[in-house]
Amino acid sequence: MTSGRVRATMAQAVVRFLAQQRSSRDGREQLFFGGVFGIFGHGNVAGIGEALQEQRASLRYYLARNEQAMVHTAAAYAKMHNRLRTLACTSSIGPGATNMITGAAGATINRVPVLLLPGDIFARRGPAPVLQQLESSQSQDISVNDCFKPVSRYWDRINRPEQLLTALPEAMRVLTSPAETGAVTLALPQDVQTEAYDYPAALFEPRVWTVARPRPDRDRLHEAAALIRASTTPIIVAGGGVLYSDATGALRQFVDATGIAVGETQAGKGALPEPHPLCLGGIGATGTRAANLLARDADLVIVIGSRLSDFTTASKSAFQHERVRFIAINVAEMDAAKHGALALVGDARAVLEELLPLVNGHRVGSGYSEGLAAAQAGWRAEVDRICDSRQVALVSPVRQAHVIGVLQETLAPTDVIVCAAGSLPGDLHKLWRARDPKGYHMEYGYSCMGYEIAGGLGVKMAAPDRRVYVLVGDGSYLMMAQEIVTAVQERMALTIVLLDNDGFASIGALSESVGSGGFGTRYRERDPNSGELDGEVLPIDLGANAESLGATVWRAETIAAFRAALTAAAAHDGVAVIVVPVDRESRVGGYDSWWDVPVAEVSAIPAVRDARAAYDAARRKARDFL
Repeated sequence: MTSGRVRATMAQAVVRFLAQQRSSRDGREQLFFGGVFGIFGHGNVAGIGEALQEQRASLRYYLARNEQAMVHTAAAYAKMHNRLRTLACTSSIGPGATNMITGAAGATINRVPVLLLPGDIFARRGPAPVLQQLESSQSQDISVNDCFKPVSRYWDRINRPEQLLTALPEAMRVLTSPAETGAVTLALPQDVQTEAYDYPAALFEPRVWTVARPRPDRDRLHEAAALIRASTTPIIVAGGGVLYSDATGALRQFVDATGIAVGETQAGKGALPEPHPLCLGGIGATGTRAANLLARDADLVIVIGSRLSDFTTASKSAFQHERVRFIAINVAEMDAAKHGALALVGDARAVLEELLPLVNGHRVGSGYSEGLAAAQAGWRAEVDRICDSRQVALVSPVRQAHVIGVLQETLAPTDVIVCAAGSLPGDLHKLWRARDPKGYHMEYGYSCMGYEIAGGLGVKMAAPDRRVYVLVGDGSYLMMAQEIVTAVQERMALTIVLLDNDGFASIGALSESVGSGGFGTRYRERDPNSGELDGEVLPIDLGANAESLGATVWRAETIAAFRAALTAAAAHDGVAVIVVPVDRESRVGGYDSWWDVPVAEVSAIPAVRDARAAYDAARRKARDFL
C-alpha cells in the first residue's frame, strides 16, 4: 500500500470490496454479503479462489455441489432477509457459468438480489480458444456469459482491472435498489482476475447503501383515497412487496381501519398473518373460494406489491365487475401501471402510512362485512374437511392434502415451509394458514423445479433459529437433491418432506385437463410390447438416495407414521428426510378460478377436442384492462 493506493489483483479487489459493503433501512445496518458460494475450475481457481482463500477471515466461503443450486440458495437467503442481504456466487467458465443462468432468471423474475461472478475467457485472447470457450465467426468478444444478459438486471465484463472502479459501485446500486434489483452478473476473464493494479484505498473502505422508502405523488394519493371512499366492494391483493418493505404492520392497521379484505399472492402469503377476520388466503388461479368470489365482484382492487402474474389474476379473468377500477402500490413504476391502475409509485409501507389518514373514518358497509364473515367461515370449514386425516390415519397411500393438514397442526408459527414447483404450491396457496410473515417461503415467480432443497438451505442460513421444512415432490427432488450434502457439511438442521407420487403429478393433471391423459408424466418402464412408457413403476428408492447423501431417513406410508416421523425429525440435529408415498390421483381442485393454458385447436384425439371447447368458453371471461 502506497500513498492511498492498495496493490491487489482484480479478484482480490472484488473480494475486499464485497466484504466492506453494508445495507441500511430505517437506521438498521447489516453486512450486505453473508458470504460467497463457489465451485472452482480453471476459470476462477487462481483468481477468485485465491482471493477468497486470502480473505477468508472477512468473507466466508461456502462449497456448493451445483452452480444452479447455489444461486437458488443465495436468492432464498436474500428473500428471507427482505432483500437487505444476499450471497455472491462464483463459477468457472463454460458449463459452470451457464449452470447459473436458470438461477439468475429466477432471481430476476422474483426481484431478489444475487451477485454472480462467472469466470470468463482470456481478455488478451492469446491462448484462444481455451477449454470450454464458445467461438463465433462474427465476433471474438463473445462468450457463454453473454447468455446472462437478458436475465440480469446489470451485466458487465471486466476486461481491465481498473474497470472495477465503476463496475462494482454500479453493481451495488442495482443490488440495493428496491425497484431494479435482481441478478447482477460480473463476468471475470480468468487472466484479468490475476492481474494486479494499484487501487485507491477508498474502494475498500466500509460503505453503507441506504435502501430508501420512496413516497408517492400527493395528488394521486388524494385520488386513490376518493376511489376507496366511493367503493362498496373493494379487495386488497397483497404481494411480496408487502413483505419486502416490512409493511405487514401498516397493512394490518389499514384493513382494521377500513374493513377491506385481503387476498394474498404466493409471494405475499403471510402479509396479513392468520387468524385475522379480513384475511381470505390465496387469490387467483390457486386461490380460495372466499377470495376469488370477492375478487369477481370487486368494484375496486387495491394491489400492493404485486406484479400481477397470470396466476394472481386467473389469466385476467378474476375481476368481473363491469366498472372495476385498480389502485396499484408498487416501488416499480412498470408494475404500478398494470391493469390501467391509478399508480402510487412508492414503498408499500410508506404509501399505506400516508394513505390511511386520507381515508380516516371510512369503513365498508355492514353487508360487505357480514358477507365476508360468512365466506371466510365457509372456506375454513372447507379446508378443515379437505385436510382432516383422522379417519384415514392408518390408510395407504396418503393424500397430499392430509400431509399439509398434519404439518399445519404440528409446526410452530415461526417455522418455515419452503416449496417451489409441482402441485404442492397450488395446494399450499389454498390450504396453508400462514401465521408469521416469514413462515411461508414459496418460489413461484419462476416455479423452478429443483429450488426446494437449495432454497431451504438459504432460508436456514438466513434464519438459523427457525426450524425449516422443505416440501418437495419426487420430480423436483430428482432434479436437484445434491445440496443435502452441503447442508450436512455446514451442519444445518433441515427437515425435508419428500412426497413420492411416481412422476410429475402436477403436469400430469394439467395434461389430463387439456385432453392428453397424462402423457409423458409417469415414472414407468418402457413396455417392450407397446413400445410406450406405460410399463411397471420404476424401482426407485428415494430414501436410499437421501441416505447416501448423508441424511437420516424415515419412511412414512400412513399418516400415523408421518406424524411419528415428524416428531423424530424435530429432535434430530441434522438433515432429516421423510419419504411419504402419496396418491397422485387425489387432488385439491380449483375454486372459482381459471388458468389460460391453450389447447390444440385441431386434434385427432376426442378428449383434446372436448378440452378445446371448454377452453374457448373459459377464455371469453378474460378481460383487457386499459
